[in-house]
Amino acid sequence: METWERRKEILKTLNRSKKPIKGTDLSQMFDVSRQVIVQDIALLRARGENILATPQGYIIPHIYGKNKIIKSIVCKHEGYDQIEDELKAIIDMGGKAVDVIVEHPVYGEIKSPLEISSRLELEQFMENLKQTKAEPLSSLTGGIHIHTIEVEDEESFKKIKEILMKKKYLINEE
Repeated sequence: METWERRKEILKTLNRSKKPIKGTDLSQMFDVSRQVIVQDIALLRARGENILATPQGYIIPHIYGKNKIIKSIVCKHEGYDQIEDELKAIIDMGGKAVDVIVEHPVYGEIKSPLEISSRLELEQFMENLKQTKAEPLSSLTGGIHIHTIEVEDEESFKKIKEILMKKKYLINEE
């Protein structure tokens, strides 16, 4: 398969997928190294394709979130246990943690996709965070961070806010 054909097929595959696809899975599908896939994705992005790299793999976000409500919340907490507890509360109340954002005093907004909507995805995210001993983005801002949340309806969002308020993670926006 020619390089341009592979990139075209990668794009088709991502457009058809309802879930993120890992780079290693794409490399197996197209019988190339993961590094070749990374380069292909970079070139597709340079061409203007909106492909996100998430902890679960590559996605094209415009195929997600149709007929859903997108809202933001501002939270504050520290430590791996509280990160996991906060994200569990969001997904257990029917939400999806789309991303995490911090407002850095020098760099401005720093945003990273999460795309966590299940306990399995959360478990994999937390395992990766702990194994790499990576500092969460919120460590740059004293624990303060913003989440974009995707929900089915206003009632689900209200429940998420209530539980996060009870846990004292939510910064009251009033």
